[in-house]
Amino acid sequence: MLLGLTVLAVGGLTATAGSIVEDGAASASATRVGDDLETALGPGTGERETTVELASGTIEVVNRTVWLLDDDGVVWAGHAGAVVYADGDQRVTGFAGAVVQSEPGRSRLAAPSRIAPADGRLYVGVPVLNASGADGVSTGNHRLAVTLRTDGEAARQRLPASGYRVGIETSTPAAWERHLRERGATTTRRDIDGDGVPSVVASFGGERAVHLVVHDVRLDLAVGR
Repeated sequence: MLLGLTVLAVGGLTATAGSIVEDGAASASATRVGDDLETALGPGTGERETTVELASGTIEVVNRTVWLLDDDGVVWAGHAGAVVYADGDQRVTGFAGAVVQSEPGRSRLAAPSRIAPADGRLYVGVPVLNASGADGVSTGNHRLAVTLRTDGEAARQRLPASGYRVGIETSTPAAWERHLRERGATTTRRDIDGDGVPSVVASFGGERAVHLVVHDVRLDLAVGR
């Protein structure tokens, strides 16, 4: 009987250790992918090529939108798109100039957005993805290299002072709320376009001129190097 209990106990420890190792590997992989997405979708113009090494999981492009709003409604809307990596409970999203890393019960911005108030103005930098190639790639639990090829150009405009708000459509609203509040915003949640995905709407107080930089990024998602 004691021997049987010992075997069960050792078996339980082995299973627990295996789970910890797997969770640690998945977390490390998510961090690495987050770094790659930050590089691939970072500011700058011209051509860029970033290879993401995956051991498991999927990577795909999904529809997401960024809005600039005032009291009269929508001033500007960018169908920005998001690159999403998912592996079990781990998820990494490159969107609106930021990288969000999430797991059950916790999400955080691993790389910050380009939305910030300064000197009485509001600066909003948004990559807008025009994707081609594969819509998504699954590793099938085999090691796989996925290459993100980008070619970007920037368009800048200055909008006159008004009571602007920024809307970020996201499946991880808590992470965006914390990030934007740290930058002095007050936030609410709305489903702006009625598609079931909430948006975090951030107001930075008072009237501000907006410096809007839209990075038009042509993105090709392909398997291999």
